[in-house]
Amino acid sequence: MTTSPTLSQPTTEPNHEIIYPQGEFWSDEPPLESNLHLTQIILLIQCLEWLWQDREDYFATGNLTIYYSPNQKKSEYFRGPDFFVVLGTTRNPKRKSWVVWQEDGKYPNVIIEILSDSTAKTDREEKKEIYQNTFRTPDYFWFDPYSLEFEGYTLIRGKYQPIEPNEQGWLWSEELGLYLGIYADKLRYFSPNGELIPTPEEAAILEKQGKEYERQQKELALQKIDQLTARLRELGINPDEIG
Repeated sequence: MTTSPTLSQPTTEPNHEIIYPQGEFWSDEPPLESNLHLTQIILLIQCLEWLWQDREDYFATGNLTIYYSPNQKKSEYFRGPDFFVVLGTTRNPKRKSWVVWQEDGKYPNVIIEILSDSTAKTDREEKKEIYQNTFRTPDYFWFDPYSLEFEGYTLIRGKYQPIEPNEQGWLWSEELGLYLGIYADKLRYFSPNGELIPTPEEAAILEKQGKEYERQQKELALQKIDQLTARLRELGINPDEIG
């Protein structure tokens, strides 16, 4: 009697390699709590884009999901920051979300959360812990557009330490090279010299005012020249003969 040879089952080693999901990941953030939240986020984006209009090495956005775990598309504990800035990247406006493993492993350098009654506890506790321990985001701020509560933290030896305000109550962001402070009940940027960073509309008004001032100064100078010329003629002096 013949017997069939016993076929040995092939042995395979378990694959411990992390396979990162590929493809498009759309942002999936909840609606903003109020118009104040929306206008504040837009203000932060517009002012920074105006200031850095000649730069292409950053990405600033708001209310956009950050996907950072290869094991799940979204953390079950929190959603994307209200505003964040990533440095050393591109300004690609077509991003549908921020996918860390598709962005050379980059996390935000600066995060700002706009507090609300429904999110304040999470922003102060759970998100702060994640931004500190997982994202390792150097600068983290939060701002309440109603109560004007404003606090900031910087990462020192792996732990968030409160940023001490200056005399104006502004907080310095080493990552941005700017102060953040409250102006007209809004969170705004200030230069190291203390100048308010304008919105594009404010910058256009300032430029128009500057041109108008120059025009007025030129008119005033011409008027003075005309008055001096007339006075010289009264004295019998020919202005053209004066060297």
